Amino acid sequence: MGLASYYADSFDGRTTASGRRFDNDAMLAAHPTYPFGTVVRVTNLSNRKSVTVRIVDRGPARGPRAQGVVIDVSRAAARALGFVGAGRTRVRLDVLNRE
Repeated sequence: MGLASYYADSFDGRTTASGRRFDNDAMLAAHPTYPFGTVVRVTNLSNRKSVTVRIVDRGPARGPRAQGVVIDVSRAAARALGFVGAGRTRVRLDVLNRE
């Protein structure tokens, strides 16, 4: 458990650490240690909404991690989780499949 944040629009189309192009409209995420390709269910603890994302990048950056951010999700995932306006929310991560 921890905080989730989401990617800025400026990252859309950039190459991720896994070599894949980032798509802010897809269900993608960054985690500092999970292997690329890992499938994770992210649940917003304030509203119980959840999404399934695939880890394709490393992150969050060191500063946000120090503030408790454990995962960065795409804008599409943040929208589905209902926290775009807030910028961050408390989440639970459940690993569904490790690559």
